This record gives sequence, C-alpha cells and structure tokens, in this order.
Amino acid sequence: MTLPGPAPQRHSGLVQAVAPDTLAAGLGLRPGDALLAVNGQPVEDVIDVQFYAAEDVVALDFVRDGARQTVRGPRRPGQPLGLEFAHPTFDIDIRRCNNLCPFCFVLQTAPRMRRTLYIKDDDYRYSFLYGHFVTLTNLSDRDWSRIETQHLSPLYVSVHSTDLANRRACLANLAAPDILAQLRWLAARGIEMHTQLVITPGLNDGPWMEKSIRDLAGFYPAVRSVSVAPVGLTRHHKYGFRPHTPEEATAVLATVERWQAEFVQRWGVRFVYATDEWFLVTRRSVPPRRCYDGLDLTENGLGMVRAFLDDWRKVKREIRGRPGGSPPAAAAARKRSAASVGRPRRARLARRPATLVTGTLFEPSLRRVTDEFNRLTGARLRVVGVTNERLGPTITVAGLLMGAEVLAQLGGQQLGEFVVLPRVMFDHPQGISLDDVSPLTIAQGLRRPVYLADAMGDVLDALAGANPLRIDPDADAISPEVMRAGGWAVEKYL
Repeated sequence: MTLPGPAPQRHSGLVQAVAPDTLAAGLGLRPGDALLAVNGQPVEDVIDVQFYAAEDVVALDFVRDGARQTVRGPRRPGQPLGLEFAHPTFDIDIRRCNNLCPFCFVLQTAPRMRRTLYIKDDDYRYSFLYGHFVTLTNLSDRDWSRIETQHLSPLYVSVHSTDLANRRACLANLAAPDILAQLRWLAARGIEMHTQLVITPGLNDGPWMEKSIRDLAGFYPAVRSVSVAPVGLTRHHKYGFRPHTPEEATAVLATVERWQAEFVQRWGVRFVYATDEWFLVTRRSVPPRRCYDGLDLTENGLGMVRAFLDDWRKVKREIRGRPGGSPPAAAAARKRSAASVGRPRRARLARRPATLVTGTLFEPSLRRVTDEFNRLTGARLRVVGVTNERLGPTITVAGLLMGAEVLAQLGGQQLGEFVVLPRVMFDHPQGISLDDVSPLTIAQGLRRPVYLADAMGDVLDALAGANPLRIDPDADAISPEVMRAGGWAVEKYL
C-alpha cells in the first residue's frame, strides 16, 4: 500500500525522569540522558522502546555528556523499564494532517490563540498510544510496515464516510485513499480498530451514514466499534455547514438504535454508539452503562454523562450513610478520602454555599443533580453555565470553555465559599485552558479558592476539605502535587 507521507527522522529520546526500583534505575540511567537504541535497534519514539525492550535481557545505548554508552541487564517478567521521556515521539514534530475537512475544528479556531491550537495533528502513533482518532491518509509504506511488524493495535480511525467520493468530500482531499481497502488491510493483519463518524448535515448524514455503518459492520470483530458524533461548528466556520437541529438529532439517534437492535441480535453487542451530545440536545436520558458493552470510549465523548450519573448514585448512598456506598469512580486518578460519611457529614455540609461551573450543554443535567445534592445535604450549591463567546454559542461543551470567559461571566456574582471548575477545561500538559488561563489565574481573579472536579464525588470532597485539586488565590504557583493529581504531570513510565 503506497500513500504519501514523509518518513520520520531519527532522534534520540531525552530522558526526563527515571522511576526508582526499575530496570533503568538499576542500569544507572539518569534524567538528561539521550536514549539512542534498545537491544541494538535505533528508537524514534516510545513505541519502539516498548517493542524492543520486551526481552529477557535489555541493552540500552545512550548519550551522556557527549559520550555514547551502553548498559545491559536482565529484565524480570512485568518489570517496568522506568523511563519517562520529555516527548513521546523523539522526532518532536507530530505528524500533520493533509486534509482540509470543512468541519475541522482547527480550521475554525478563533484568531490570536496559542500557536499549537492551529496544528492539525493526524499521527498514527498517538492513535496507538493515546486513542487519538486519525484518518490514515498520510502514512508512508514504512508506516504501514511498522504497524504490521509491531502490531500497533488497536488503532482509532476517523472514517466519516466509507463511500470513496463522499469521504473525499468530507476530507476535502481528492487524493484520499479508499478507507475500505485500508481497513481490509489492517483487519487481515489482526489489527483491531475503533472508528468514528462525525456527522454533518447535508454532507455525510442520511444514506451516507447508513452505508458507512453497514460497511463497517462488515469488518466486525476487527472493527470493534463505530462512534457517531455530531459536527461541532464555531462562529469562525467558513464553509456554509450548520449544526443539527433537535429533530435531525432525534433522527440520528433513531438510526443508531435501529442498527443497535440488529447488531445485538447478530453479535450480542451494539457495535455502533451515539455520543452523549445527541442525548443532551434531544433531552433524552443517556443509556445505562451496560449499553456500552464494556468499551471505554469516554475520550470521544461517549459515556461521560453516564459515568457522572453513576458516580452520583454512589455519592447519594455515601451521603445517606447506606451500605454499598463505595467510593465514587471519579475520573481523576486518585483515591477518595476516608472521611466519615452519613449524618455527621451532612451536618458539616448544611448551608455551605459554593458555585459549580460548566458549559451550557451540560448545565441542565448538572443543575438537576445539584438541586438533589442540596436537598440531601442542606448545602447551597448553585450552577452557572458559561457561554462560549470566543468560539460561539454553538460550542457548548465544558472542555472547550475559556478561562477569560469564566472570569468575565462570574465576576461580580455571589460565588459562595469557593468555585468548582470542570477539570477537563485544563487538559493540557501545563494545566491551562484553551486561552492559556490557569485555574490559579481564575482563583486570583475571583478571589475565591478553586476546586477542579470531574464528578459529584469531587464536589463532595471539596466541601469536606478532601479534594486535592484545590487552588488558593494567594498561592504563587500551582504545586507539583496538584499538577500530578490533575493529570497534567502524570508519569508515563515504560
């Protein structure tokens, strides 16, 4: 399979940290070393390191202070290598997208924002490592060979349409290869795939969507899932498309559910799944967890609301002091505090005021849950849905909120003791929002402590003083402990 795409240059991997009591630590590697090869094989990213280090004996070639060195040692089964790199791809430069999709969010970004927001990434390595969806239109022969040799599975593929002409229109790329041929090639080599269709009215909806679902089902079980997502269009969109009406969203859900019924009969799984936005726009209840068939596609906006509601069910049991009130499964990678529950906790929460912030799409759902929280605890929490003025009111999700707009729209309001912001607002390695505003800047501007939360369990912890994602307005900087708890500085040791 021959497709355009430059072969990446070879670069060394700059070691940022070495975990204690690991193979790399035992072999004497240090931060600042530059890894060149593993078991004699040059490495250009963490995938190579994982692949070539999966041996009983591991040799590492690296450069320290300008001198090349080699160390070697046995690796016990399951023993981590222990290396964290400054960048997961040692060539530093992420693969760029060669398409011009009219619904591409990068092409709709507001002017004068940080430079990295205008990079159209489409890197198959990030698909394998982090679940990023990619189009597979910029791979070279070498890339395809590497996917096969190193068995990079699963991959996450933006399909949009299986019809070649229609997909080329979706990608605005007349040279885009046949996605069905690519999926067939991957399936024949045992590569699993999760796929997505971003549905745009008048472009790839209706019969195009029907054909895409039917074609993708032909690859099951190599294709494990199809996520159906609505197009997101900002006020800076220039190509004449529009968002779905509630009636159109209802029709899309009906199509998905019809296909799901067929696939459940055929395979026992639903295979095709509608993202949460369809349900919120149409004011319908999101499906129970069992309807996601054990798949974790929350990073693609699928099942996040269900996870929030399931967390809330557990929190209610905890507040009431009922058996089975196990710690809620908050998305932040941490354990809940062992603080007391039941009536003593409810007494401590009574009449305490605070403000919860979210996007306008989730605002009604959060308000309903918060009203129930207040009735159960006596707390006085209020919900504020912040309008996205920078990107436009059609952009309603919490993860795309601007820090400056939170400051502007909450300024002068009665905020209570503290403000709770969506942690997903700050999903950036530096813990900043899309407009480069940190939660510390917001805390200082509002003159209130700021807590970050994914779920109501985090809010309950904030009221109990047990949420580690607290930023005080008088702090000089966000502490490393908060950065790690927020997921912005999580170790990625191999």
